[in-house]
Amino acid sequence: MKKSILLFLGMILCIGGYAQTLLGAWEGHYEAENGEMLTVVLIFAEGYQVKTTYNSKSGDFLATKGGSWESVDNVITETVEFDSKNPEKVGKEVKYTFSIQDSTLKIKDSKLDFKRIDNGTPGALEGAWLMSGRIKNGEKQLRDTSGPRKTMKILSGTRFQWIAYNTATQEFLATGGGAYTTENGKYTENIAFFSRDVSRVGMELQFNFELKAGNWHHSGLSTKGDPINEIWSKRK
Repeated sequence: MKKSILLFLGMILCIGGYAQTLLGAWEGHYEAENGEMLTVVLIFAEGYQVKTTYNSKSGDFLATKGGSWESVDNVITETVEFDSKNPEKVGKEVKYTFSIQDSTLKIKDSKLDFKRIDNGTPGALEGAWLMSGRIKNGEKQLRDTSGPRKTMKILSGTRFQWIAYNTATQEFLATGGGAYTTENGKYTENIAFFSRDVSRVGMELQFNFELKAGNWHHSGLSTKGDPINEIWSKRK
């Protein structure tokens, strides 16, 4: 009897913990002044997060911002690494008060409510990754990930986004994202927005993926049909 009670209490605590975690992906929608519907997606991985706005129908990219984050007593503290609309905020610290009830995230002073998309699962590749190298002609070419010029990819359980930026110059370079799956060694992206070329929206791209010594090896064809063979390292 005592074991059953402890098991029940454990289940309740797990449910409560799930309800309160920011980790995963969240989505909100609102109507712009011109009457068009916009989608806002938040992805929280351990230590890093991103927020992106795009046209719900066309996929036209509008804005993105993000960086490192931590949460204490329902206050998110973000150190901005990129901001496509307000580059002067790069390097600044921003705080947000939030609350989570059931599957809804509310951020103080925002009229937008976010619904949970996932809690970081199934997420074989969940987390924040940095482009750390390529394989060309069978040879590994590594790059330094400690510099200001970065290409970061953030994944929840079902959503992904990559962002290219430079913290030294406060420059945002490009981004793209959408939904993804991992199955039988195949990583498949469905593109919802792409800052450089909206015609890529709606494309499905399939890649081979493998985790080797903690690194993500990623090969296939780019949106332009060019072969790629990349190495990504988990960001710490």
